[in-house]
Amino acid sequence: MKYKNYNRKKWFPRQFVKLIAGLVLLMVLGYTVVQMTPLRSLNLGIEEADTSLGWNLILVNKDYKIPSGYDPELTELSNEQKVDSRIYPQLQKMFDDARAAGLELFVREGYRTIQEQQKIMDEKIEEYRAEGYSHSEAKELAEKYVAIPGTSEHQLGLSVDINADTSKCSSDAVYAWLAENAYKYGFIKRYPSEKVEITRINNEPWHYRYVGTEAAAKMQESGLCLEEYIEQLKS
Repeated sequence: MKYKNYNRKKWFPRQFVKLIAGLVLLMVLGYTVVQMTPLRSLNLGIEEADTSLGWNLILVNKDYKIPSGYDPELTELSNEQKVDSRIYPQLQKMFDDARAAGLELFVREGYRTIQEQQKIMDEKIEEYRAEGYSHSEAKELAEKYVAIPGTSEHQLGLSVDINADTSKCSSDAVYAWLAENAYKYGFIKRYPSEKVEITRINNEPWHYRYVGTEAAAKMQESGLCLEEYIEQLKS
């Protein structure tokens, strides 16, 4: 005699519904995490920067992240900002000569940790969110001005944001002097207005990157940005 398996008929639908509910919950949680986490800050799919050309020519941008284990020796400036110790002598000489020319300037930003870079990115995103942009729109706009955490030159300790003491001279005067003279000390204007399509960072007349005097002189003469110069060296 065959008996109807009532228990099996009742068990399968219940377990199936629970399975589907669990999958839906996982999808919702996953979506929430993706929305709340700046995806690019995770550096998914971004290669490590090449160090073969020397420490001064490490290229970090939206395609190349800080090499793992990178830990520069830092020198602290008088205003508590820090820079890679290897660039300090040339930075100091550049500032001394600028001051001798009648300018008053200071390093507004030097070395940053990845946590500090993330904080700046988050604040920029929130600024755009407050203006009514969606999270994805705000993130896209923020990345035009702020480097993705893990890809910022400030994390190398090789870049400085230089500002004027506007009580004594104008920002334009400082930016003009730097644009004309910084290469003599091994620094380049990293994000010029005419190279936005290549660097993918908007014009920053205050942001200077140390590449060494030889490379800086060649880039100044040729008008190449760092991406173009590195490509030329490798071709």
